[in-house]
Order: sequence, then structure tokens, then C-alpha cells
Amino acid sequence: MNLYFHDESRFGLITKQKRVITAKGIKPIGKYKHSYLYKWLWGSFSPITGESFCITIQGVCKDFFIKYLQDFSNHKPRELKIMIIDNAAFYSTKDIVLPENIVLMLIPPYCPELNPAEKVWQCMKDKIAMKIHDTLGILENKMDVLINDLEGNLVKSITRYEFYKNTFYGVFKD
Repeated sequence: MNLYFHDESRFGLITKQKRVITAKGIKPIGKYKHSYLYKWLWGSFSPITGESFCITIQGVCKDFFIKYLQDFSNHKPRELKIMIIDNAAFYSTKDIVLPENIVLMLIPPYCPELNPAEKVWQCMKDKIAMKIHDTLGILENKMDVLINDLEGNLVKSITRYEFYKNTFYGVFKD
């Protein structure tokens, strides 16, 4: 049994800007690319084991969510996955059959601070900020590198909120 936090994030060719340090009175200069081409990265991250599961998809919709659930279910198929999701409209599960090894739980609406997966995206986007990616293929390769760099201790350090960890271990004692 494992606890996962799920979310999706858009990664695009538009340059993500961030603050930089310069001398007083000097405006920073940075290259910028404006483009509306992007990919969506869907991921689930465990604050308990540091396990992560990510796939790149063309967008967000109910059909993509169903596909993601099937792929996630096949990842460690004997593991019961408690998956915490937000209230995105395309997560509606009224007329879909969930895989047997996945249980969904919703966080309250408009509370992204309760979903530590948001912090994983922020960490990844900080690593590509202020960089130009000429094509979606190049960006996707960089996203693959970032996913591969998500080792267990890093995932746990980003996602391990004490109240989630304590609740999980309080309910599911070994």
C-alpha cells in the first residue's frame, strides 16, 4: 500500500522567467521565446516511499485521465495506490471503472497548497527557467531528464508534509 499525490502541469516552449540577481540599478537581460506549443506532464508522487510515476500527454481531458489511471495501475500492479487528486473537472469518475488497485481521494477545491505534487512541478520548472528550447522534442528530452533525476530522497524531501506522513502511518501501521 502506498500514498500518492497526483497532478498535471503544462511545460511549453514559452520561456519561464524567474528572478535573477544583478547589481543595484541594473536590469537583468535574458533571452525570451514566446510560443504556444506545449506538452502536459502527468505525475503521481509518494511522500512515503519517494516513488514517482510520470507520463507526457498531449493535453488534459477525461480520456487522458482514464489512460493515466490504467498506466499507473500497471506500474507496481500488486500495490494498492491511494491517490490524492484535486477537483479538476476532467477527473470526474461518475461513469468510469477505476482499476482495482487505485483508490481516489479528493482534496478540497482551490487548495493547491495541500497537494505536494505542485511543489515537484515548481522544482522541475525552476530547472528549465530562463532557458530557450527550440522544439517540443528538445523540451520533451529535457523533461525526460528531469523525470529521471527524480530519485526517491528528492521526491520525499519535496512532498513529505508531516501531517500526511503521520496520518498515513497512524492509520496503516506495519
